[in-house]
Amino acid sequence: MRVAKVIGNIWATRKDEKLAGLKLLLVQPIDVRNGETESTPIVAADIIGAGVGETVIVVGGSSARSAVDDMKIPVDATVVGIVDDLEIVK
Repeated sequence: MRVAKVIGNIWATRKDEKLAGLKLLLVQPIDVRNGETESTPIVAADIIGAGVGETVIVVGGSSARSAVDDMKIPVDATVVGIVDDLEIVK
């Protein structure tokens, strides 16, 4: 699992039929230790109704496909939670 910030929406009128009805978001992975961005933004399926500006939990690989209940769906990342608060104990 990774923590990311939702930075945008993705609209695609032509896509694999298995993606029909699935909301797609552009998310920017963040380093929770310092709040700085990591790597490049990724496209993630949204199954919980997250919005732009929210901090979310993202899963990848087979966990992403499992989260949408279809192991054959062509997704690499899925938003599975919205972060309410984050605390790092040192």
